Amino acid sequence: MGDLVASLKLDVMRYHEGERLPSSRELVQRHQVSPGTMSRAIAVLVAEGLVVSRPGSGVFRAVGRGKVEIRGDVSWQDVALNADPASTVDAAARSAGAAAVLATLTTPPAEVIDLNSGYLHTSLQPERALATAMARAGRRPGAWSRPPVEGLPELRDWFARDIGGPNSPLSASDVLITAGGQSALTTALRALAAPGAPALVESPTYSGILAVVRAAGLRPFPVPVDVDGVRTDLLAEAFEATRARVFVCQPLFQNPTGATMSAQRRQDVLRVARAAGAFVIEDDFARRLAHTDSAPLPPPLAADDPDGVVVHVRSLTKPASPSLRIGALTARGPVFERLRTIQAVDSFFVPRPLQETALDLLGTSAWASHLRALGLALRDRRTTTHDALRQALPDLLASNPPQGGYHLWLRLPDGTDENAVVAAAFRSGVAVTAGSPYFAAEASAAHIRLSYASAASTGQLEEGVRRLQQALPA
Repeated sequence: MGDLVASLKLDVMRYHEGERLPSSRELVQRHQVSPGTMSRAIAVLVAEGLVVSRPGSGVFRAVGRGKVEIRGDVSWQDVALNADPASTVDAAARSAGAAAVLATLTTPPAEVIDLNSGYLHTSLQPERALATAMARAGRRPGAWSRPPVEGLPELRDWFARDIGGPNSPLSASDVLITAGGQSALTTALRALAAPGAPALVESPTYSGILAVVRAAGLRPFPVPVDVDGVRTDLLAEAFEATRARVFVCQPLFQNPTGATMSAQRRQDVLRVARAAGAFVIEDDFARRLAHTDSAPLPPPLAADDPDGVVVHVRSLTKPASPSLRIGALTARGPVFERLRTIQAVDSFFVPRPLQETALDLLGTSAWASHLRALGLALRDRRTTTHDALRQALPDLLASNPPQGGYHLWLRLPDGTDENAVVAAAFRSGVAVTAGSPYFAAEASAAHIRLSYASAASTGQLEEGVRRLQQALPA
């Protein structure tokens, strides 16, 4: 990585200020690296002010910068960052998974179709309603004062009702407002397990969960998932073998498989965790991403949990906007105070103007209208992508697509190098996600994940599948 950045710095100096650099695809071919590595290297140049990235236009040499200055010797950090004899978890393991998360946050060049990101395309976001809500919230008396550490009472009450339903065991006092779902997961894992402890995760699971587990110094242990969700017979065995005190799962439209946990397994998860004296972190990220043709959704695990086994994570970010980083942690019992304390130490509180904006948006008819339109749009995008794959690459489709979420999980033929496929796809003009970062241990097979939420249109989805077909080996 360091050699690539140094080489790119020399390349940049060959261009005039304001001049456009070659496309990412050209740079990937020239330097013979993966698209993700190139994106991270360019991000370093952007951070140092040497280049400017303009989505839709490309990367340009920055104006007003002189010669590149490389000062000092930072090689000592290799020792300092990796020589902690007191740590029970290797430093490399703690940082593992971060690359996959950063890759999904990287905006590809304009000429590349984005089937990688997990966020809605701007055309699917309620931008007008958000702008109106933010304008009203900013003028509200007290909007710029310090909020309660736990969050605004009205917003906490809304989440309690939204998560628990009409007969909810939850109340506003069980809800902690967070800065989005990823922040909530970080707080929950730090609260429930000490560094070096085991944490059970689904296999495969969302790469961001693995990144958070490892960043917290925990050791992830995989429990296989099938079409009905986590294998609860193996979950019981995993608890007994590891003595873990936490299990992280996504019962609804799981990322990446799309599986929804069956009713029997929902009961079994709570029973098995309770018997093990363990917590279940329920990442309910897709609750508001159900498609219009979806069957009735099962309630969250937290709604059927009188004993405080479940720590529930819910966020407004996925169904609204990447920048509306408002989420909620829901927990009952003494664990709530620990969650509250850790979040307060880390970040004090979530900015009040953002909380007020969310509260204003949720109270309007525009929010309900947006969710209806979003369910319809995601259904159409799912159908378009699935139909295109069925025509072009039928062997990659393992089952019917999930009627919620925003992604498809494709198994590649045995012996396929998924990283080579991802790189070839990028060179062909489509960004997809490799499957291996979704496994805590060895992957069961080669996979790729396709997101249909971030492309500009259904036409782009069809073209993206066509480019993917070109990239796959015969």
